[in-house]
Amino acid sequence: MSQMTESLAFDDVRVLEVGTLLAGPFTGRLLADFGAEVIKIEPPDRPDPLRRWGKEKDGHGLWWPIQSRNKKSVTLNLRVEEGQAVFRELAAKADIIIENFRPGTMENWGLSYEKLSERNPGLIMVRTSGFGQSGPYRERAGFGSVGEAMGGLRYVMGFPDRPPARIGISIGDQLAALYATIGCLTALHERSRSRLGQVVDTAIYEAVFSTMESLVPDYILAGYVRERMGNEIPGVAPSNIYPTRDATYIVIGANADTVFRRLCAAMGEPELADDPRFMTHEARGRNMGVLDHRIAEWTKTLDAEKCLEILERHGVPSGRIYSVKDILNDPHYQAREMIVTVPHPILGDFPMPAVVPKLGRTPGRIRWAGAHTLGAHNREVYQGLLGYTEARLNALREQGVI
Repeated sequence: MSQMTESLAFDDVRVLEVGTLLAGPFTGRLLADFGAEVIKIEPPDRPDPLRRWGKEKDGHGLWWPIQSRNKKSVTLNLRVEEGQAVFRELAAKADIIIENFRPGTMENWGLSYEKLSERNPGLIMVRTSGFGQSGPYRERAGFGSVGEAMGGLRYVMGFPDRPPARIGISIGDQLAALYATIGCLTALHERSRSRLGQVVDTAIYEAVFSTMESLVPDYILAGYVRERMGNEIPGVAPSNIYPTRDATYIVIGANADTVFRRLCAAMGEPELADDPRFMTHEARGRNMGVLDHRIAEWTKTLDAEKCLEILERHGVPSGRIYSVKDILNDPHYQAREMIVTVPHPILGDFPMPAVVPKLGRTPGRIRWAGAHTLGAHNREVYQGLLGYTEARLNALREQGVI
């Protein structure tokens, strides 16, 4: 096993995060998890709305401590010239800027990449927006839900006899954040050779569209429009949810030929694997309805726990559909330490998901929950990084700049 070190992978990387809500700040969270110094900048009079999103406990939002963990909180008004001047000083000492404003906003503030990179040629600017920095839709407002719709995801979500559905989380924003992070790390790697930064332009709709598998060639080359199919995947069977005797559902994924043969053995019907209707991947896809009904007739004779035990014994991928209560009680989650507790100044021990992925030698770490107090790190950043005096800080406060 690799020897772990005290250092973190990005502990020599400084990030300025000026986005709000989800897509930009989630990228910041991922970098901060692995040690980047992420300085979260909020206007002094307009805190990030995410501070109050989600369920609340004693008046405090429960999403914010997770999304803003490991980040330093400072206030700065970028709408005024003095604030813009301060930001340029910060940018000169940064490796990465993360922003998710509508395209043109940074330019209107005199904070374009071209101007900022004059003082800092190695600067990387990660820009996430609904439709990207170019094209006829660039200036449109674009939340994750719109990106999910126009990226093709919402059209295929749900059941054929009902309107399009949504996933119960902000998947569009989070996909965009993941792609933005990939782009950021790619630019960071390339900078080690060229010593030059660049712009990472991530559009939410494109991040969603990129995950849509063979949607395009299905239509252009085969004339097929993927429609809503509920819990089914077109042409992939068996891969569905199945009812059990104790009124619950389990997921079974046995669409590969060898795995399907193991499923048939688990069901006590090994001859099904040689039935011409089910012998190949293509045949099973054509006869999906008949096959799913046959499997469901078997699962309904067993309680979920017993059914999963049989499937596991035969090497068939399967699992119960978990609620959060199931997650917290699961021994595998516990063994992998996927739920961690972090001190919170108001709420005490605060539970949250652990860092993903797990690195063997320089794993990520949650050092603190998101700063409860707006501008909690003002003095540390402005005095420690920029060398401002106490008098200078007081003047900026009085002017409403910080």
